[in-house]
Amino acid sequence: MSIPRSPTGGMLLWRTDLPAARTPAHRLRVRLLLAPAGAWTVLVPEDKPWRDGGKAAAEVFSGWAAALAMGTDRPVLGLWWQDGRAGLTLSGGFRRTVAQEWDAAGQASGDPDAMRTLAARLGLDPVLDLEELERLTRPGPGPDVDGVTRLRGLVALLTRAGLALPPGLAPGEPADRLRGAGRVAPGVETVEWSGRRDAVRAELDALEAGPLGPWVRGPRARLLGAAQVAAAAPLLVWAARRHSPAWAAAGTLLLAQGVLSLAYDGLRPGPQPAGTRPPGARPVDLA
Repeated sequence: MSIPRSPTGGMLLWRTDLPAARTPAHRLRVRLLLAPAGAWTVLVPEDKPWRDGGKAAAEVFSGWAAALAMGTDRPVLGLWWQDGRAGLTLSGGFRRTVAQEWDAAGQASGDPDAMRTLAARLGLDPVLDLEELERLTRPGPGPDVDGVTRLRGLVALLTRAGLALPPGLAPGEPADRLRGAGRVAPGVETVEWSGRRDAVRAELDALEAGPLGPWVRGPRARLLGAAQVAAAAPLLVWAARRHSPAWAAAGTLLLAQGVLSLAYDGLRPGPQPAGTRPPGARPVDLA
């Protein structure tokens, strides 16, 4: 019996809600469909970068998962399938990236602790769920258990971690069919790359949403900026009296930081009213 083959495709699963995923998605610089998937967000590319860029699907989706995971502790799974082979990459902030792959016959390869790491980071049962995950890495019962079948089994287990994929979005589906299903998914949005300005805006938004956000913008940032300006003035006076270039440079730097902090807080636009979308995100045109 011949081993079933699958078309090429992939998707990204991010354990966060869609509003939190929207801005970092600009880092990928590609047109994406974003849709809620239970406690996760699923991201499906509108194009086929593995065909135009000369890269394998594994490389494309693994790289995207790592890019999205920068600066966050929320797990990102990059799922891919190509010619019967399939695999995943688990990324998350500064944690070690782990990967699991199955060939066209369902034989597993990759990080030996991938499933154990996956269960731990997603908060799955360390006994029952882990046992089922590890079963996916053992030799299958027959020739019909290919890589895509293994990946579908893993996605089924992720429902215990709050994953609920919209209808039609499943491993092994052709890229065109995934795109069509993504376009009609409830709550779907399109995010596309619009140039360097959007990239800078996206990085600033991501910074403000991170742990340092309160010190970059808001009451704490204004208080810090005012304190820096207040501390710089006497320091510059003292440096002038002592004719100290080093202390003068320190005072100037402190003053500049304070002024820039206050200016940034004042110039950045405020939160958008409910019902609006940030630049680069728009409803999908189904025409």
